[in-house]
Amino acid sequence: MKKKILTGDRPTGKLHIGHYIGSLKNRVALQNTGNYDTFIMIADQQALTDNARDPEKIRRSLVEVALDYLAVGIDPAKSTIFVQSQIPALTELTSYYLNLVTVSRLERNPTVKTEIQQKHFEHSIPAGFFIYPVSQAADITAFKAQLVPVGDDQEPMIEQTREIVRSFNSIYGKKILVEPQGVFPPKGQGRLPGLDGNAKMSKSLGNAIYLSDNADTLKKKVMSMYTDPNHIHVEDPGKVEGNTVFTYLDIFDPDQQKVANLKEQYRAGGLGDVKIKRYLNDVLEAQLRPIRVRRERFAEDIPTVYAILKEGSKRANEVARQTLREVRAAIGVNYFS
Repeated sequence: MKKKILTGDRPTGKLHIGHYIGSLKNRVALQNTGNYDTFIMIADQQALTDNARDPEKIRRSLVEVALDYLAVGIDPAKSTIFVQSQIPALTELTSYYLNLVTVSRLERNPTVKTEIQQKHFEHSIPAGFFIYPVSQAADITAFKAQLVPVGDDQEPMIEQTREIVRSFNSIYGKKILVEPQGVFPPKGQGRLPGLDGNAKMSKSLGNAIYLSDNADTLKKKVMSMYTDPNHIHVEDPGKVEGNTVFTYLDIFDPDQQKVANLKEQYRAGGLGDVKIKRYLNDVLEAQLRPIRVRRERFAEDIPTVYAILKEGSKRANEVARQTLREVRAAIGVNYFS
């Protein structure tokens, strides 16, 4: 029997190459083994937890994320792509799981704490945002996912889901829910720094290269990248550590022997930033051009993209409803069955 996978993204804008390295590439590889039943969710309800006053942003981004999925190689014939808000069972499961989690436990979740600080919520935290780890647990368990491909920063969320599963199965005496395992990117590829050298590439920080960027935009962004600020002249010795250009080459360039040689030249002096950035641009363009071409092709037929989402949501709905029936029976709230 195939193992089940659940993963996804919030539709708050187009996806960038940090998403690609952090999770999308891994999802495609797992999908193509044929060993998994893969569910990929566009988490619009979760996105609304901190964008409730701008729902059009979510609606607009929904199709952009779908296009990015199709462009990188997620195949609707192999993976079920669905929309979170179209699966009513997820909301009901969340309500049951909330009774198994304390407020103090949610407050201790490192991912939530970090995001609260980043979003400057302070004491005005939307309740929906505060409980979204519980909503994520509902998403994962509804499909009885054994594996959840995510970025490194999501590990606390997986652990919280495991805690909820153990509590539910213990309290209600039935092994209905499945404890998931996180599937993380290869070491060193979990978080791609932004163009400005910031620790994380982010839509909100405006330091990202998007999968949909055309060749000219890509080149402009690469040529603006942060390098060694003390490497002023070509002949000056340069620092590789913390140099964003070399970080990207470590991740994206298949010719790592050449990267090693370039690092040696840069450290010794005699290799300019412009030359190394042009080389990185060529490396990125070679990998992103096929993705861009596929995306443009899918974008010519948006009704078909929506049809894919509708069909995927229909299948996901059937699976989640079955889990909900089992959960209701375990709790004992299936009064009229």
